[in-house]
Amino acid sequence: MTISVRKLLAVAVLGAALAGCSSDPAPSDHGAKAAPGAGKPSASASSSPAASAPQPGKQVPTIAPGPGGLTPVFERAPKGGQKIVALTFDADMTADQGPRAARGEHFDNPALIDDLRRLKVPATIFMTGRWADEYPAEARAIGADPNFEVANHSYSHYAFKSPCYGLPVVPEGEMRADVEKAPASFKKAGVRNTVPYFRFPGGCYNDDVLRTLAPLKMTAIQWDVVSGDAFAHDADAVAEQVLTGVKPGSLVVMHCTRSAAPVTDTVVKRIVPELRKRGYRFVKVSDLIGSAAEG
Repeated sequence: MTISVRKLLAVAVLGAALAGCSSDPAPSDHGAKAAPGAGKPSASASSSPAASAPQPGKQVPTIAPGPGGLTPVFERAPKGGQKIVALTFDADMTADQGPRAARGEHFDNPALIDDLRRLKVPATIFMTGRWADEYPAEARAIGADPNFEVANHSYSHYAFKSPCYGLPVVPEGEMRADVEKAPASFKKAGVRNTVPYFRFPGGCYNDDVLRTLAPLKMTAIQWDVVSGDAFAHDADAVAEQVLTGVKPGSLVVMHCTRSAAPVTDTVVKRIVPELRKRGYRFVKVSDLIGSAAEG
């Protein structure tokens, strides 16, 4: 497909304007951060309450702490590796959006999940605890499917650093509690297949936040490919942005929220066959981290 530069720029702007879902903030929004894969990947199941408990006997690759014991950050597998790519989907719902859901707004996307299953695409779902509270049956079904793994996206989907796309901000003294609250919602909904990974709402963080969350022993997961699906209505432009950005070992951020990302399902149906045609294999984030350890 041929997409104009104007359309691609429009998608990029939409992604950067994201307020209710995670997006790729400007580098200055991250603050100082650990280098991707700075720690050594290791296969270990975290006992952190914020991570919830992986399936018995399952060894989940994680990253060793960063400099000074900071929470490690992973963005992609090392360049020059296998032609594998991880598609990740943020199941976003902020703590104060209950009234909007009650009025009929859909923060879920069952068709997207169904198509991932039909296309046999492994994926990692970064789920907020509030989303699991609102859609317990869907959360349970996702968490019971071996094709998926569920990671922590906080309970409230409030920002851990300000500014962050207009998101409300979690007070510094409540950050750990907000992260630890999400697995309680997962457990209540019956979610299994959880992994000890965490994604910052909006992708916004700095070293102070990484230090605050370090005792939780989680690996923070970012991305190297921004899909631009948030608030987008041109599926072709979003698909082209993903196809242009993916390289061996890439990690793509997308969304599992109909109201804020209405074309994601269409995008997935377009990029999956094309990437497979190019020789790519889809993996979960845990597999991507595992491949980095093997490399």
